[in-house]
Amino acid sequence: MPEIGTMINVRGLKRSFKTPKGVIEAVKNISFEVKRREIVGFLGPNGAGKSTVLKMLCTLLRPSDGEASIAGFDLLRDAKQVRRHIGYVSQSGSTSPEARAGDEIVWHAQLYGIDRNEAKERGKHLFDVLDLEGQWEQKCGSLSGGQRRRLDIAMGLIHQPELIFLDEPSTGLDPQSRANLWDHIRKLREDFDTTIFLTTHYMDEADALCDRLLIIDHGEIVGRGEAKTLKSQVAGDNIKLTLRDNRDTQKAALCSESIAIAQPIISGNLVQIMVKDGAASLPKLAAALNEGGVEAIGIEVSQPTLNDVFLSLTGRSLRD
Repeated sequence: MPEIGTMINVRGLKRSFKTPKGVIEAVKNISFEVKRREIVGFLGPNGAGKSTVLKMLCTLLRPSDGEASIAGFDLLRDAKQVRRHIGYVSQSGSTSPEARAGDEIVWHAQLYGIDRNEAKERGKHLFDVLDLEGQWEQKCGSLSGGQRRRLDIAMGLIHQPELIFLDEPSTGLDPQSRANLWDHIRKLREDFDTTIFLTTHYMDEADALCDRLLIIDHGEIVGRGEAKTLKSQVAGDNIKLTLRDNRDTQKAALCSESIAIAQPIISGNLVQIMVKDGAASLPKLAAALNEGGVEAIGIEVSQPTLNDVFLSLTGRSLRD
């Protein structure tokens, strides 16, 4: 049995798919825990296995092997109880543009067997908490992007789950709406004691919101821990070169190999180079580029960021 303070307990979870070309291992023997009231970020490049893991944890996809429990209930033996204890907010949302916001909330609550009057009472309270006052009678299609995302979250919370899965919660929002949504996500834990498991493509979002991060790549957990701890594991400084074209980019990566402490990473017309000391390495890099006949149109030196952590672990940018 999981510990009392554990919300998600995953042990050796696997999922494979049969294809005409053979068996694909989408998720390979992963294990992790999420404590109650934690906000945990689940990060990975496209195709890394994030969606497959989410579907298994939400009981939408049966694992090929391994075991998992949520709120103390076994994922396979107690799937109905698992669903009663979780909420899920999809990336695309689930509201109808022509439906009234209040009706969507009530209908969603009734799917969980909640009485209509109680559904209204809970919904009005959630509208207050999520800054949706005055929107009960409004059609969903007339709401702003930020309001629609908060309505999606209200729908995911209407049955008072202990755990909510947020899939790319701020995708498509402007910076002000994103920051506003982050404040509301933090309040979910404070106001409802909710545990939050979220996926995101925004490193600043993961850095700002999450107590801990899980990084998945090629179906395996390749990094885990607090953001500051993960950053401390990336030694040295980061030099970012901007080049004019692909030919110069390839040549710059070759020229920088002699001073780099890890394989330079190419992304478009950018080359990212990890070095022991940025200031001391710049003259050597300039000399190497000059000797190779490469002219950089931009050079930037910075200390490790969460994106550098991701690049060092996966070799890719989060948005790749």
